[in-house]
Amino acid sequence: MEKPLILITNDDSLKAPGIRALIETIRPLGRIVTVAPDRPQSGTAHAVTISHMLRLDLVSKSTDYEEYCCNGTPADCVKLAFKIVLNRRPDFIFSGINHGTNTSINIIYSGTMAAVLEGALAGIPSVGFSLNNYSLNADFNPSKKFVRNIAEKVIANGLPQGVCLNVNIPDVPGNLIKGIKVCRQSEGTWKEDFDEREDPNGRKYYWMKGVFVNIGDGQDTDQWALDNNYVSVVPVQFDLTATQAIDPLKSWF
Repeated sequence: MEKPLILITNDDSLKAPGIRALIETIRPLGRIVTVAPDRPQSGTAHAVTISHMLRLDLVSKSTDYEEYCCNGTPADCVKLAFKIVLNRRPDFIFSGINHGTNTSINIIYSGTMAAVLEGALAGIPSVGFSLNNYSLNADFNPSKKFVRNIAEKVIANGLPQGVCLNVNIPDVPGNLIKGIKVCRQSEGTWKEDFDEREDPNGRKYYWMKGVFVNIGDGQDTDQWALDNNYVSVVPVQFDLTATQAIDPLKSWF
């Protein structure tokens, strides 16, 4: 059988250790093409570039593997892969492994998950992987077994139309990870503030800071799973319709 064509991307840049771990893990599963940003793009969410030129550079090419870097966002990388690099849609998209969690509402800010949602919009089975460690020195080795397991199941079974997966992995030794839980997204919020600072020219500038607060306490949520050393798997869709509000709103008009 022909090997599946797999697109790999991320939001931490092509140089990030997380994407190198993902490439190493996924590479035996198909023909791999990596298109990733040339610099960190965390927090860009589903932004696309319309105000300046996009550039795409071939980094390396060998049997069953190609690697490109792009000066755009993760969503740009996926779009360019479809239209320029591959000239077709890939069979699967895997994004990550992100340096830091994407549980709860973090998904709406995440460039890692924006790439995955872009895949779901195109009808491509897509998965975003994140490790609960923001350091560039994070140890991704315990993650690889679970990344491989989930990727193999998605390749074998596909995903429902319009659905992608948000996978978060606890930052603990492999023997302490209890397993995989399919969950719902936790309720949460960011308590944010801004440091006011002054540059050498005396002009004020601001630096965002904040603390994530988990509001929900259900044991069926991704945040609970991560906090209790489970790999969380949340099925995600791009339809943001609040269906429960449709009937009440109809009564207004």
